[in-house]
Amino acid sequence: MIRITKIFTFETAHVLYNYDGKCKNMHGHSYKLFVTVKGNPINDLEHNKNGMVVDFGDIKKIVKEEVVDVWDHAVLVNGASPHRILGENLQNEGHKVIFCDYQPTCENMLYDIASKIQSKLPSEIQLAYLKLHETENSYGEWLAEEN
Repeated sequence: MIRITKIFTFETAHVLYNYDGKCKNMHGHSYKLFVTVKGNPINDLEHNKNGMVVDFGDIKKIVKEEVVDVWDHAVLVNGASPHRILGENLQNEGHKVIFCDYQPTCENMLYDIASKIQSKLPSEIQLAYLKLHETENSYGEWLAEEN
């Protein structure tokens, strides 16, 4: 079994409802997402992906379509909270708003990212690990064996 990792970056803002610190104010981050998948390298001389677990380009396509292109330069808002009104006002002004069914913390974003990626991976490839940097020195991790 081999693990391979691809790294992505995107800019996203969020606002945390009922938080008791500075992050109760809308603010943005330069997120850095590490996506690790695992599988067995293809062992077929006639296969165009021979020697690969999965083409890095295939991982890139999935993560860009499911996460990066959706969340980049958007504002994540807990749609179940009173912040929904804030999000609707921003949306009415032409801003890109994503209404989450969760508090948009790094931790909950990881659960959402895992779900989105897992649903698109080929059956022979497994999502093994995610790491999401919210800042240079603050990040969350998701491990398949713990979920």
